[in-house]
Amino acid sequence: MIKPVQNKPSIIDCFCGAGGMSLGFHQAGFETAFCFDSDPVAIETYKANIQKVAFVEDIKSLSKKTIFKRVGSFSPDVIIGGPPCQGFSVQRRGLDKDPRNNLVLEFLRLVKEFEPKFFVMENVGGLLAPRGRKVMEQFKKDCEGQYFLHLQKLCATDFGIAQDRRRVFIIGEHLKEKSKPRFSFPLKVHPSNQMTVRMVIQDLMLKTEQDIPNHRGDKLSPLNLKRIISLSEGQARGSLPSELQLKCHSSNENHRHLDVYGRMWWDRPAPTITARFDSFSRGRFGHPVLNRTITLREGARLQTFPDNFVFCGSKVQVARQIGNAVPPKMARVLAEKIYTLI
Repeated sequence: MIKPVQNKPSIIDCFCGAGGMSLGFHQAGFETAFCFDSDPVAIETYKANIQKVAFVEDIKSLSKKTIFKRVGSFSPDVIIGGPPCQGFSVQRRGLDKDPRNNLVLEFLRLVKEFEPKFFVMENVGGLLAPRGRKVMEQFKKDCEGQYFLHLQKLCATDFGIAQDRRRVFIIGEHLKEKSKPRFSFPLKVHPSNQMTVRMVIQDLMLKTEQDIPNHRGDKLSPLNLKRIISLSEGQARGSLPSELQLKCHSSNENHRHLDVYGRMWWDRPAPTITARFDSFSRGRFGHPVLNRTITLREGARLQTFPDNFVFCGSKVQVARQIGNAVPPKMARVLAEKIYTLI
């Protein structure tokens, strides 16, 4: 467990989940002064692994005043967070109006109350697409004159992570006395330092949950077991024999989800580890060679959580915590850059 140390730069982590972004910031030399999430099980995981100042809260009920009542007064150096992003998903169907979209602006409201030196917000690429346009226009307008925004879509592979995960990061830098912004996004790692699935999880093939926590996978149905046995490394639903195809897939040539019922490649990065990576039917989450999905621990490794980070909850709850997290290694690289500036 990471214990709080005085005189370190401090963070508030909003929508902290299991603590992937916090962990990266702790590794870079920060400590958590306050964090919250609406998921009680994720908060249980955060307390067990990172720090105890974690609370089950709705951001709409929080303010500088109510936070000070909980933990005493302090001045955070950085506020971080990844507001729930389902409303901005480009794959989501239905109306663009989603109550969760406003959580981005609630995050900024809290930032403006505390006025930290920096803030870091992570979200899906849809935030920059038509679904997120109105919210982003308001977000930028509300930052004018107070924060300079550094905005970039980043891929985890560029940070030496074995996962093709693409997310938007917005770094807000406080403009005191109209100072010039100093932050810049880190450079990409050299291709020779890029990681693959084999490098990250091959050593877990012969281990069980008795050897390492959370090393358990989904129990496949007899039909899905036949499907995964029929596939070679890197193949997906398009390679299934006709008798094992789903009717909705075989009758729709333009079906978008081509990676479902798929195996990962050994020597490539993994696809995005989502909140349902525990299910073979939800994406390319089959093990490259073993006849099973990747386990919770293998997903955590691909997200760069250390093996001594133990997740609380059921299999579905743990998978959601892992898939929703910012990879700690990714957060650490950004945090180290910010640390040098404050």
